[in-house]
Amino acid sequence: MLLSDVSIKRPVFASVLSLVLVIFGIVSFMRLPLREYPDIDAPVVNIQTNYPGASADVVETRITRIIEDQIAGVSGIRFIDSNSTDGRSSISVEFSVNVDIDAAANDIRDRVSTVLNNLPTEADPPEIQKADNNEDVIMWLNLASDNMTTPELSDYADRYLVDRFSALDGVARVRVGGDRSYALRVWIDRRSLAARNLTVADIENALRRENVEAPAGSVESGARNYTVRIDRAFRTPDEFANLVIGRGTDGYLIRLGDVARVERGTQEDRNLFRGNGVPQVGLGVVKQSTANTVSVAEEARALAEQLNTTLPDGMTIVVNYDSSVFISASIREVWVTLGIAVALVTLVIFLFLGSLRSTIIPAITVPVSITATFIVLFALGFSVNLLTLLALVLAIGLVVDDAIVVLENIHRRMEEYGETPLVAAFRGTRQVGFAVVATTLVLIAVFVPITFLEGDLGRLFTEFALAIAAAVAFSAILALTLTPMLASKLLTPTPQRGVFSILPKIIDGGFKKLRGGYGVLLNQLIKRPIAVGLVLVALFASAYSLLRTVPQEYVPREDRGSFFVMVRGPEGASFDYMKQYVDEIERRLLPYTEGDDAELRRVLVRAPGFGSNAFNQAFVVVSLSDWGERRPGNEIIGEINRKLSDLPGIRAFAIMRQGLGGGNGKPVQFVLGGPDYQQLTEWRDIFLDALRENNPGLVDIDWNYKETQPQYRVQIDYNRAADLGVTVADIGNTLQTMLGSRRVTTYVDNGEEYDVILEGLRSEQNSPNDVQNIYVRSSTSGSLIPLSSLVQIVGIADSPQLNRYNRVRSITIEAGLADGASLGNVLLEMERIARDVLPAEAQIDFKGQSLDFKSSGSSILFVFAIGMIIVFLVLAAQFESYRHPIIIMLTVPATLAGGLLGIDLTGNSLNIYTQIGLIMLIGLSAKNGILIVEFANQLRDEGMEFLDAIKEASLTRLRPIVMTSLTTAAGAVPLILTSGAGAETRQAIGVVILSGVLAGMLVTVLIVPTAYALIARGSGSPSDVAKRLKAEQEELDGVLLLDQPASTTPAE
Repeated sequence: MLLSDVSIKRPVFASVLSLVLVIFGIVSFMRLPLREYPDIDAPVVNIQTNYPGASADVVETRITRIIEDQIAGVSGIRFIDSNSTDGRSSISVEFSVNVDIDAAANDIRDRVSTVLNNLPTEADPPEIQKADNNEDVIMWLNLASDNMTTPELSDYADRYLVDRFSALDGVARVRVGGDRSYALRVWIDRRSLAARNLTVADIENALRRENVEAPAGSVESGARNYTVRIDRAFRTPDEFANLVIGRGTDGYLIRLGDVARVERGTQEDRNLFRGNGVPQVGLGVVKQSTANTVSVAEEARALAEQLNTTLPDGMTIVVNYDSSVFISASIREVWVTLGIAVALVTLVIFLFLGSLRSTIIPAITVPVSITATFIVLFALGFSVNLLTLLALVLAIGLVVDDAIVVLENIHRRMEEYGETPLVAAFRGTRQVGFAVVATTLVLIAVFVPITFLEGDLGRLFTEFALAIAAAVAFSAILALTLTPMLASKLLTPTPQRGVFSILPKIIDGGFKKLRGGYGVLLNQLIKRPIAVGLVLVALFASAYSLLRTVPQEYVPREDRGSFFVMVRGPEGASFDYMKQYVDEIERRLLPYTEGDDAELRRVLVRAPGFGSNAFNQAFVVVSLSDWGERRPGNEIIGEINRKLSDLPGIRAFAIMRQGLGGGNGKPVQFVLGGPDYQQLTEWRDIFLDALRENNPGLVDIDWNYKETQPQYRVQIDYNRAADLGVTVADIGNTLQTMLGSRRVTTYVDNGEEYDVILEGLRSEQNSPNDVQNIYVRSSTSGSLIPLSSLVQIVGIADSPQLNRYNRVRSITIEAGLADGASLGNVLLEMERIARDVLPAEAQIDFKGQSLDFKSSGSSILFVFAIGMIIVFLVLAAQFESYRHPIIIMLTVPATLAGGLLGIDLTGNSLNIYTQIGLIMLIGLSAKNGILIVEFANQLRDEGMEFLDAIKEASLTRLRPIVMTSLTTAAGAVPLILTSGAGAETRQAIGVVILSGVLAGMLVTVLIVPTAYALIARGSGSPSDVAKRLKAEQEELDGVLLLDQPASTTPAE
């Protein structure tokens, strides 16, 4: 090989090559960003439109549908998910991963702008944001003070903190939890109002008329020009109480304070936010849909520390929940695993070679190859994340393989042929150079098809695949440059003496016995190809049956160091009703935060839930102690769910959000689509009854269309109202003010503008009969008319929310998985039940983690098939034969059976990590077969008899195969023994690699020689055609030489 020849002859050149790789690798590493996963956050654009006073079904038909129809033609949309509630439409558009979010947002803005004229005039213009409508808070910062009230804290946060955090790079918005912003509250006494012959409309008109700050022209005097403004007369509650709203019969002025209680209150006092039982105000940082969680969290932490020095006395900002803690901890764990793997692999090499000098040679290739890999990651715009680091851990076992093969061959030549280190390095490397290149190309051929995966999986595992491929490629370069150069310098021709010689002698003795036993077994196996064939068929069958029985899911369930408790009351439940339950849940959780061995670090309680004014929702954010200081997260969640299961009147369940797919949602999200909600509710009930009869492993089944929210519909006697001169708008505005609240105007306090809110006394909003003594004014007679004579109130139940999915009306059935249930099997069973019990026109779809799982399965199989085909073709090209690759590929199913057996025995599942592990095994199993087949071909070329060549090749290559397999296995052991953050995913892939590699090693040494003896007899070697060409050319040249003198001899 030219590369190894130059390196041995020019050692400084070989060392400089490695040093250049290291230097560029370190520079690249320092510039790589740190993330949890590759950049797979799908671009999400959210369109929110407010239509005050409209019911959910009007919002759905007049706004949601019109906007959806208009944006549907934008290219790159993956799905459209929307919900319509009273007065509000929210549409979430998710695009394919490779779409630029800014371009996507601009496309949506362009489309929405064309339908503005078709929307109702009373509706607000649609707001378009680059964030999800159910976006998750990645960090909660709590603002606490020992001398300020909650409204004062809220006001401070709004004035000084929210804008500072919102301006950070990658932040979509900042939510204020437990926010009690100041407002001027006007509590109207309906009786006092009626006694003075006034209506709600009179108060509203007076406020709008009197509380103005208007330009009043300008004054010009000579060289100066003065602008004139009318100043606001109302700034304090007392000034508002003095506002004149009418005139009595005897001419006295009626003031606002006569008919209402005016006070400085809060916009909404029916909320709570507590951290470990202490009332606080929370700042929730929401990242943009494609922003990097780690960098956003780091910036927010840094800003919080900076602000802490400038806060008023007694006030502090504390980080209460941070989702990036898991990411940082799991990346730290992977670095530790990386270090342990390097140490273990080096130890295995030392045990086999028994010499420190020999061990240094392959051990040096590990840091150089891995450091050089960062050059490729940086050049391709990748990042340091859990998957690229996992790739490097797995690569450790692979990168030493090539160096071991080279070193072992040099060692063997020195011992068997008595060559000097320099000669052995030169000849030995040339002898195995082809095998090194072949194994490297095969491994790269396995990983490159992974980059053809589409969507999330493609983005996810492209970085993983190319990181391993780059590490393996660099290891091959080093094996042919640095390894032979170091071997020629460091190895000594004299065997070791003293203490260090004991270990190599023991291992050599053991290997000689193993080789002797293997030789006897080999003789028997080569004579019995049918028996070997039957064993292979049995292994094929076992691999297939294991593939059918192993449970399937999208990703392993991780312990992410925090979880959420979702609390739902009955539809229409009040804040006071929910508060007593939330207090009880908090009381049951707080004991876990006490003592030295506390398992919970923080318990954050928030009511009502975000994203709606629904008082029947609340949630608890729980931060767990460090992984080593507590039980596994799922165990704690199970115990807490049992403790909360006996609460009557609400549903409370703890759920741990996952990093990939699903967010805070439940793993099972099954969507039914149909023409209208009445039809959908019938289908939903039929489907749920069928699920209860034949439950495939679901717990806590819920759905997002509940026609149980108690409502009152006001039916107006239109003819009577028209006759009396009362408009529908008057009735609507009056009822909204007296039974709800209305923002009428604003006032300024200390440079900040606050709302003035009108509302009837809460004590008079308790029953439908409270409408009786509300009055409206007749526009014809000017007298007061009681509403009870114009309206009739009817009680009904309806759904507060109407959902659509991919532009079809839909109901989503959500559920958690029971212990032992796998997502794949559950979804298959649900699909089967739906097809059995629902009519053909019912549409079935998936959301969240269920959608990710469904879309990942088919693409992984495609990669599997492509991987097998490409490896076969690469081998065929290298061996110049279609027979030899078949021999090598026979080991693949058996190796996969080993990997699947490992999954089955350890109780793991077939998920995207274990599937990628199985794809890796294709290359790892082929790698060992190449060593035997390639050496057998070499020996046959040298003239050795067919059977002798295969036996000699198998015996000679036994040691490097065992060594390389054990180093690869040693690289996987730390992944299996790992603990802490992200251990579940590392264990899953580690188990597959360890069991698969060990199975592959056994199968290769036992089956490949027999298969070679059976299939390769009569086949040539890659150089056959070249030899034939050379022979024919020589023969032809000889004939020409003989002919030449005769023709050129002159006639005598």
